[in-house]
Amino acid sequence: MIAPGLVIAAPRSSSGKTTITLGLLRAFHRKGLAVRGLKCGPDYIDPAFHAAACGKPSLNLDAWAMSPELMASLAMDASQEADLTLCEGLMGLFDGVPAESGRSGSSADVAAATGWPVLLVIDVSGQSQSAGAVALGCATFDPRIKIAGVILNKVGSDRHRHLVGLAMEKAGLKVLGSVPRDASATIPERHLGLVQAEETEELDRILDHMADLVEAHIDLDAVRAAALAPNLQTHAPLQAIKPPGQRIALARDAAFSFIYPHHLAAWRKAGAEIIPFLPLNNEAPDQTCDVCWLPGGYPELHVGTLSNAEYFMKGLRRFAETKPVHGECGGYMVLGQTLTDAEGHEWPMADLLSVKTSFAKRKMTLGYRDATLLNDTPLGKKGAHLRGHEFHYATILDQGSDLPFATVIDAYGSAPAPSGSRRGHVTGSFFHAIAETTQR
Repeated sequence: MIAPGLVIAAPRSSSGKTTITLGLLRAFHRKGLAVRGLKCGPDYIDPAFHAAACGKPSLNLDAWAMSPELMASLAMDASQEADLTLCEGLMGLFDGVPAESGRSGSSADVAAATGWPVLLVIDVSGQSQSAGAVALGCATFDPRIKIAGVILNKVGSDRHRHLVGLAMEKAGLKVLGSVPRDASATIPERHLGLVQAEETEELDRILDHMADLVEAHIDLDAVRAAALAPNLQTHAPLQAIKPPGQRIALARDAAFSFIYPHHLAAWRKAGAEIIPFLPLNNEAPDQTCDVCWLPGGYPELHVGTLSNAEYFMKGLRRFAETKPVHGECGGYMVLGQTLTDAEGHEWPMADLLSVKTSFAKRKMTLGYRDATLLNDTPLGKKGAHLRGHEFHYATILDQGSDLPFATVIDAYGSAPAPSGSRRGHVTGSFFHAIAETTQR
C-alpha cells in the first residue's frame, strides 16, 4: 500500500509549522493510524521530534542536495511504511536557492516532485482579511503545486476567525482548522533551533498538549481526506553515501546527535553494522570497527565533560593510529586541538587535527555547500562530489597546518575554497554531507 501524504508549509518561517505538524502526528497516532513524519531540507532536530510524536522514524527530503531519483526513492520508502505521511516544510513555501526548476531546495519543489498537496499554515496574528490575499498568492504563484486547504494559526477571537474565514472563502480556499494562540504549545529553543527531543523535559506532555489543541480546532478527517498518494514510480533503492565501513563506530549522545536518518537506514540496508558509543559516558569507539564517525551536535554544551573523558580521548587516538576517523561540524571541533567555550575558557580536545575552534565570539555560518573531496575519505574517493550544508556558530581561531579535507562552493556560485582538515587517517570539516552527486 502506498500511503497518501501532505506537505505542511507556510508563507514564512515562525508560522507554526512545527507545532501543527507535531500535533497532527501525535493526534493521528493516538487514533491508531500509522503516520510518518518527514522534513523538507537540511534539518536534524525536527525529525527527532517527528519520531517522538508518532513512534516512527522520520527522514529528510532535500530537493537541492538530493537527486530527484534519491528523493523519490526515500519518499516511496516512507509511503510504503505508513497509512499517512506528513512532510513538514522549511522556511516559506517557495524559499530556496537559485537553481534549475525543481532543484532550489524549497518545500514547493518537494511538493511538486512528490505530487503531495500542500496544507498551508498561516499565522493570522496582526491581520484578518489580508491573510486571504497571502493564501491566494501561495495558491497561484506556482502552477506545479496544489493547496489542499488552510490552517489558520494564532487566531485571536471568534470575530477574528470569521473575518479571516470570509477572506479564505473569497480566495476559494478551504479552511480545515483554526487554532488559537497558545504559548504553552511550544518547545524550548537554542542557537541551532529547537532543543533536541531527548533533552526536552516532559516531551510527551507537550506533544499530547499539541495533539489536544489540534484535535479541538482542526478537522482531522478533512486533513486526511486531502492527502494524496505520491505521484512517483517504483524503483530500486538508492544510497545517498556509501557505508564508510562494514562496522561503523558511531558517537551517539547529546553531544553527537546530528546524523541524517537516511544515511543510517541506507548503511544498514547495505549490510553495514552500526556500533554506537557514548563519549559523554567516557566510552571509546570499539577498536574492532572499520571506521569511527563523530557526527555534529552540541559539544560546546558539554566541552568540560568531553575534555576530561580520558578513556574516550585515549581510545579515539588509538583508533586513529590505524583506521579512519571522520568528524562533521561538532565532531570536527572535538577532533581539533582546542575548543573555547562561550565564557572564553580553552579546553583541550583530541588533538588529532590542528584546528582550534571557539564559541566565545559566535558567528552564524549557514548555507548549502557543494564539496569536492581532495583525498580518499570515509565520505568517498578523491574527486567525489558531495552536496550538503553548513550550519554552525563556531569560529575558527587557527586553521592549523593540516591539509584541507575538500574544496567547497556555495549555491550562489562562489569561488572554490578549501574546507576542513585531514591528517593521517583523520578527516573533518563543518560540512554536513547529504548526498553524493555527479553535478557541480
